[in-house]
Amino acid sequence: MKRGFFVKRTFLATFAALSLLSGPGTARGTIDDALSFALEAAQGAVKEGFTVREEYWGGDLPSGQPKPIAHQLFKGNEYWFWMGTDCKGAKISVHVYDSAGKLAEDEFWQKGQKAAAKIRPKRTGTYYLLVEIEKSPDERTVWSLAYGFR
Repeated sequence: MKRGFFVKRTFLATFAALSLLSGPGTARGTIDDALSFALEAAQGAVKEGFTVREEYWGGDLPSGQPKPIAHQLFKGNEYWFWMGTDCKGAKISVHVYDSAGKLAEDEFWQKGQKAAAKIRPKRTGTYYLLVEIEKSPDERTVWSLAYGFR
């Protein structure tokens, strides 16, 4: 038997099994859907001269289990971090902490399926973005986080 045939057959069997496990009619959001909400949240800052980076983070989380993301920020720049989810009824948040664990953001807002935090770092270094699904009708909620600077 040819190796390619076996690999293809195994892949198809695995794909079919995973499709059955997901269940019929299951409607789950994707990170791309969540990213579209995060980018909608960025519109006002873009009009103020912020440049949205192509880099973004995403995943799914249960309610009440925050996820830290380490990120290098530079003194002299201003940053916005925008979080979004496509899950209606979810309450999400993003906050920025310095390397000592102290809340470092200058501004924060939360509206529906979007949240954002702004920071002008006092020094260059590693900062921690804390994303959280505070409440959600789903067991796990898909989220995405985009950012921009000026």
